[in-house]
Amino acid sequence: MLEVLTGTGLAASAGLNAYIPLLTMGLLARYTSLIDLPSGWQWLGNGWVLAILAALLAVEVVADKVPVVDHVNDVVQTVVRPTAGGLAFGAGSGSETVTVSDPGGFFTSHQWVPVAAGVAIALGVHLFKAAARPVVNATTAGFGAPVASTAEDATSVLMSLVAIILPVLVLAFLLGMAAFVVWFLRRRRGRRQEREAARAAGYRV
Repeated sequence: MLEVLTGTGLAASAGLNAYIPLLTMGLLARYTSLIDLPSGWQWLGNGWVLAILAALLAVEVVADKVPVVDHVNDVVQTVVRPTAGGLAFGAGSGSETVTVSDPGGFFTSHQWVPVAAGVAIALGVHLFKAAARPVVNATTAGFGAPVASTAEDATSVLMSLVAIILPVLVLAFLLGMAAFVVWFLRRRRGRRQEREAARAAGYRV
């Protein structure tokens, strides 16, 4: 099941930033022995692919930190991030890593499953990110966008590395993300109720 955790962590990472997990896998496969990509995914370690991913990452990093532009970027990334999540899960779950020496057995007869699972996981993370960012921008007059984006990028990098090197910790990341989602939704509901109460009080006056 470690390969499942590796794929899950990489897919969730892609939901935050489409290019970080793919670039991480490609770089580690090309320059280290931490991950050995399966035969169908070795193109991720190609020099041209890495250069293209690095260029796309640079654009994403800048665009995601500018208010309004980040919203447009999230709309575009609604297709890109789930696709990257499917690729990341498929490649990661079939890779041989420092903790997984016999990968792929779980998905031998259903090779489409990891790709579909990665798409679903990345899409879920992306949709929450896209919904939360306008709230952050509105409550901070736009100043929170670069802070939130930097935190997301850092989380994506860390989760990608953990998914490959120590996939068991992916569970901790997922629990942390779930707790944050619950906290965010409760806080948003509380603020909505406060606004409704204030509006009702204004009507009575």
